[in-house]
Amino acid sequence: MIPEIKQRIEQICQGNVPEGYKQTGQNIIPQGWKKLSFEQVAMVRSGLVSPKTEPYSSMLYIGPENIEKDTGRIQNVRFATELGLISGKFYFDAFSIVYSKIRPNLNKVCVPDFEGICSADCYSIKVRENIDRNYLFALMLSHQFYKRAVACSMRTGMPKINQDDLNTICLVFPDNLEEQQKISAILTTQDKVIELKEKRLAEKQRQKKYFMQQLLTSKRRLPGFSGEWKTERLGKLFLERKETNCEGLEMLAITGTQGIIPRKELDLKNNSSNDKSKYLRVCVGDIGYNTMRMWQGVSAYSNYDGIVSPAYTILKPNPSINAKYFAYLFKMPEIIFLFYRFSQGLVDDTRSLKYENFKKIKVFYPPDIKEQTAIVEVLSTADREIDLLRQNIEQENQKKKALMQLLLTGIVRVKT
Repeated sequence: MIPEIKQRIEQICQGNVPEGYKQTGQNIIPQGWKKLSFEQVAMVRSGLVSPKTEPYSSMLYIGPENIEKDTGRIQNVRFATELGLISGKFYFDAFSIVYSKIRPNLNKVCVPDFEGICSADCYSIKVRENIDRNYLFALMLSHQFYKRAVACSMRTGMPKINQDDLNTICLVFPDNLEEQQKISAILTTQDKVIELKEKRLAEKQRQKKYFMQQLLTSKRRLPGFSGEWKTERLGKLFLERKETNCEGLEMLAITGTQGIIPRKELDLKNNSSNDKSKYLRVCVGDIGYNTMRMWQGVSAYSNYDGIVSPAYTILKPNPSINAKYFAYLFKMPEIIFLFYRFSQGLVDDTRSLKYENFKKIKVFYPPDIKEQTAIVEVLSTADREIDLLRQNIEQENQKKKALMQLLLTGIVRVKT
C-alpha cells in the first residue's frame, strides 16, 4: 500500500478529515460524493404477477435458493413452466437487482442480466437515473450494507428486512456516474479473475477424481508396474491403536475436508473433557476416522502426533503398506459404500463403524508397496496443486474485499 493511502486511512480512522474530503454525519467521504438513502437510489417494484400466465410463465425464475451468498452468482435457474409455480411473483427486467429479503445474514443479492420473475421472498429493484446498477450491487454486497440489513432484520421473529427499513439504509455515492462505473468495472474484473481461478480449481478437482478412479482400481497402471493385485481384509492391513493416558500431547481433530489438523485451528467451541486420560493417541502415519461418520467419508492420514476424542477410531498400518494409499482409497465412493454397509445402527444418525466390523471389509489393492507409493505421489501432486489454487483464490477474495473497502468508501479514487 502506498504511503499516501496508508496516511489517509490513518487520518480517517482517527476521525480527521483529509484534504479533499468532508464530514457527512458519521462518515468521512470525498468532496463530490453524497450520502443517499436506498429509496433515493433505487425503487422496489410492487405488484405480484401470475407465473401461470403469459408472458411470465415462459420466463426464468429466481428464488433465494438460486442466489449464491456473498458472491451474487446465479445458479440452477429454471423456467416458471418447469417448476409449476402457483403463487404470485415479482417481475424484473434485465437491468434489475434481485435481493432476498429473507435472512439477510446470508447476503443474497444478484444482477440477473435477463428478464424474469422472482420469489415473493425477494425484492425486484429498479435503479434510478444517474446510479450505476453494478455500483449499487457492489454496495449491497459490502460489509457495511450487510451489517445494517442484518440489524434491521432482527426486529422480526424470522430474520427479514422489510421495505421501509431497506429504504432507510444510507449509502455513499460519487456524484459522477462515470466514477461509479469505473469503480464497478474494477470490482467486476476482480470477480472475473476469481471465477476463472475457481474454474481452474474445479478442473483440477475433476482431474484428481479421474486419477483416483483409474489408479485406485487398476483400470490404469503406472509405467513399470504389472504385478497382480489382490483382495485382502482390512484387519490384515491395519490394527486398532488404543493407546491412552497421553494427556501431554496436542489435541487433534479429524475432519472430512481438512484431514487431521490441530484442534486449535478449528473455529469451534472447545467441548472436550477436562479429563483427557481416555483420549486416544494418534501417531504420524496412522489413519483416523470418525466412528459415527466413516460412512460419510470422514477419515484421514495423520501428519501429526497427538490425541483425539474416544469418538474416533485410530488405525495403525502394517509396515508392508503405504498408509497414504489407503487414505486415498477410503475416499472412493465404492469403499465408502462398504463402510456404510458394515456400519451398525437403526438409522443413519446412529450408524457407527467400529474396528470389529471395519476389519472384516475386503479391499482390492496392489501388494507392491512401490506401486502404492507411486500412485500416492501422483495423487499428492494433484493435492498440492489444488491447495495452491485454493490459497490463491483466498488471496484474490481478500483482494476483492480490500478493493471494496477502499473504492466504495472513496479512500482510493479512480481517475475520470
